[in-house]
Amino acid sequence: MAGEFLLMGVVNVTPDSFSDGGRFLEPSAAVAHGVRLAQEGAAILDIGGESTRPGAKPVGAEQELRRVIPVVEGLASADTGSQLSIDTSKAAVARAALDAGSSYVNDVTAFRADPAIAGLVAERDAECCLMHMLGEPRTMQEAPRYDDVVSDVKAFLEQRLAFAVAEGVPEERVTLDPGIGFGKTLDQNLELLRRLEEIVAIGRPVMVGTSRKSFLGKLTGREVDQRLAGTIATNVLAYARGASVFRVHDVAPMRDALTVAAATVATPWTTSPTATTRS
Repeated sequence: MAGEFLLMGVVNVTPDSFSDGGRFLEPSAAVAHGVRLAQEGAAILDIGGESTRPGAKPVGAEQELRRVIPVVEGLASADTGSQLSIDTSKAAVARAALDAGSSYVNDVTAFRADPAIAGLVAERDAECCLMHMLGEPRTMQEAPRYDDVVSDVKAFLEQRLAFAVAEGVPEERVTLDPGIGFGKTLDQNLELLRRLEEIVAIGRPVMVGTSRKSFLGKLTGREVDQRLAGTIATNVLAYARGASVFRVHDVAPMRDALTVAAATVATPWTTSPTATTRS
């Protein structure tokens, strides 16, 4: 029997995200979008108010709060049945989002930018995702170098998992993300996907976020709004190699593709996602 999978639907409340920046700036539009993603099968809705695309500039906590809290509150009131995640690296934003109805913190810095988030996650009995990123969004794509990208990313994630646990976060509440596209070249992204089992071997659920990313454009020649097929291909391959959580913009077609994969692929991992599952 194939393993379960979770879809995390992207709800960007930013003017400058690489794929859908500016489309859902109004809280009502973002809430409607989140409701639609939940109806399509997103078990988790990831709400973010600061772009992390390559070259993105940081956003202050007050501005980030103004963007995301009305959306978290709106989706909590909508009672979609999906878990609400806050995509932030700031403890103040995470705290306000948890107060407003989130129960998951997705931190692209793996608690490095603001280590206080770890204690907050532990205190609130929340779940979290820790991601690998080389440097910061403004600089991460400036000739990234590794001794061995998979071994280096694995070691980093093991270290950040250990930090989270030391801060009181139960290990079973942590998901790990190798950070496809975050400080990696095309070849490094492909190597991570080829050897994803090595990341899965850490023993925690692994999230993959390839949705519409630029390395797919380099491979296919497609513009950002034409990369669904490439996204599906990478996620199905990642599923077969043990990934169990998929952060995507296009929930309905991804759900169909992974449902077919789940019916045909032998169980690819030994750990299961920790949030409420929809498969």
